[in-house]
Amino acid sequence: MKRYGNLFEKAFSMENLYQAYLDARRGKRTHSACFEFDRQIGSNLRYLHEALHAGTYRPDPYHEFVVTEPKRRIIHAPSFRDVVVQHAIYRIIYDIFDRSFIDQSFACRIGYGTHKAAAYARRAMQKHSGDEYVLKMDIRKFFYSIDRAALRKLIEKKIKDERLVDIMMMFAHMDAPLGIPIGNLLSQIYALIYLNPVDHFIKRVLRIRHYVRYVDDFLLIGLSRGKCLDLREKVIGFLQTKLGLGLSRSTIAKVRKGVNFCGYRMWRSRIFIRKYSLCKFRRMVRAGKQESVNSLLGHACNTWSLFYMLKIIKEKISDGIDLQIPKNYRRYYDALPA
Repeated sequence: MKRYGNLFEKAFSMENLYQAYLDARRGKRTHSACFEFDRQIGSNLRYLHEALHAGTYRPDPYHEFVVTEPKRRIIHAPSFRDVVVQHAIYRIIYDIFDRSFIDQSFACRIGYGTHKAAAYARRAMQKHSGDEYVLKMDIRKFFYSIDRAALRKLIEKKIKDERLVDIMMMFAHMDAPLGIPIGNLLSQIYALIYLNPVDHFIKRVLRIRHYVRYVDDFLLIGLSRGKCLDLREKVIGFLQTKLGLGLSRSTIAKVRKGVNFCGYRMWRSRIFIRKYSLCKFRRMVRAGKQESVNSLLGHACNTWSLFYMLKIIKEKISDGIDLQIPKNYRRYYDALPA
């Protein structure tokens, strides 16, 4: 396996730090932290450059807050200058690791995402009879269960520049024996790196043809029930012995009964958004929250739920709610009955 060195200088050159700053500020130029950093951009980047090269750089304390949808999580939000440093690292390491990921790993990768993951899963289901089975598994408290020492070993299989790895691991630190913070840009690629061995085990060793994973949720599609039971035990054993992870739940169901995956409820012939997303959409429409409405419409754009959601908007607009229909959906909206 090829290992890459001399990456520290590339990641933390003034040129790459400036490009990282441009990446970090995208969509955040109205935020106060971005504005303050921007006011003295030259001196701030020089300070980062000098601290990183002198070995005195340390991340600032996180701003912590809790989100409850779709489930309760503690988010660790880094300071803007630390976001710049993470982008600088990400720009250098992403391609190195991305080449080692399988095509059926869809989370947090350029050109992938929930829509493509769901589309792949549906195409795989369509290739099998309704009486074959789907094995669905997800990992218990994945981000909070990552062994940081094991993560470092996986990173060092690709990167031999110890100075860069040391700084990367600063963004994996938590005040707990296990786990990495949710909220860091680098946590996304750490999750991909940590579960990459599982992907290769399932595809190369177990030789499962139709397999798809999004973060810690994964499907094995088109199997007999007995095969599902056997594979589940093998995957559980691999997770426990190699990565120290366990399953929170698993289900075995016939293809014709459909599956919940990536925020969708899907069958071979149709796909809907999940009920909690539809309930959230109704709340956002009633509150007139345009940005959230647009986001949920985007989530539903390839589903059978879209027309129902546009109908909800039409009813609320007639009741006086001030909402705009995005141009992408205008023709569908106009086709609805009055």
